[in-house]
Amino acid sequence: MKYVSTRGKSPAVGFAEAFAHGLAPDGGLYIPESLPSLPPTLLLEDTPMPYPALAWDFFNLFDTDHDTDELIDLIDESYGSFSETGIAPLQQLADNLFILELFHGPTLAFKDFGLQLIGNLFEHQIRRTGETINVLGATSGDTGSAAIHGLAKKEGVNVFILYPKGRISALQERQMTCTAAKNIFPIPIEGTFDDAQRIVKELMSDLEVKKKLRLSAINSINMVRVLAQSVYYVHAYMQLPPENRDDVHFAVPTGNFGNVLAGWLAYRMGLPVERFIVATNQNDILYKLFTTGEYASGDVHPSLAPSMDIQIASNFERFLYY
Repeated sequence: MKYVSTRGKSPAVGFAEAFAHGLAPDGGLYIPESLPSLPPTLLLEDTPMPYPALAWDFFNLFDTDHDTDELIDLIDESYGSFSETGIAPLQQLADNLFILELFHGPTLAFKDFGLQLIGNLFEHQIRRTGETINVLGATSGDTGSAAIHGLAKKEGVNVFILYPKGRISALQERQMTCTAAKNIFPIPIEGTFDDAQRIVKELMSDLEVKKKLRLSAINSINMVRVLAQSVYYVHAYMQLPPENRDDVHFAVPTGNFGNVLAGWLAYRMGLPVERFIVATNQNDILYKLFTTGEYASGDVHPSLAPSMDIQIASNFERFLYY
């Protein structure tokens, strides 16, 4: 499996290199050169597979750089920290209404699904190469705390998280700033999440700086984050009773477009989904895009859901590519 840039001006690379670089040299986002198909028998199961086993089956389609035992160990360790044995249980609320619980990770955010795995992948990479790396990220709240928990006290890795001062929840700020780990550096900035994300992208796009500082990314510009989230869409479908597997709709709260993109990629791989509902708050650039065809960013309006207070949805570039 090779990974290419959405902008088409960088050479194709393998899984490990796409993961380590985060952003392609031409400033684009890495994506699989082609999307594999989900095994047809997988979707015919009457009972869901254990989540780690499903994650291994899924990543085995994309990661040809780690051997089987390595991948199994990485996935088992990543989801062993979750408080619920089902990892992402599906709860039925009404006849045709279900809710997917994505809050059983260590920071109670859905970002734990990707960032627990990313933390272990970075640690594995450092053991292989012996090189220290500096991980850079921007957060509107949940990415930062999940990244810090996933990478705290990992040897050979320093974590720098930029976040908009006064625009994240008090709990999330405490999760980021109250860790005792010496390799964690939360950095408040004046401005919005979009400003923080722009700083990260500019640094990651400067190849000389990136090489000199040995920078890597943990935001959903890192393709592994998105792929890890695709798994729970498949798992959710497998938990549905057979009589509820027709006409499936997913309603997804959306900010940077990574979560709903993860579901859409699973759909492109064969997951039977009728519709994805891109749910927004007053920062509704994606709603305007899908209803008017116009993508024009405006001012960010603070809300009670700061992780959705975004006007530049980075992962939309991946959606456009496909």
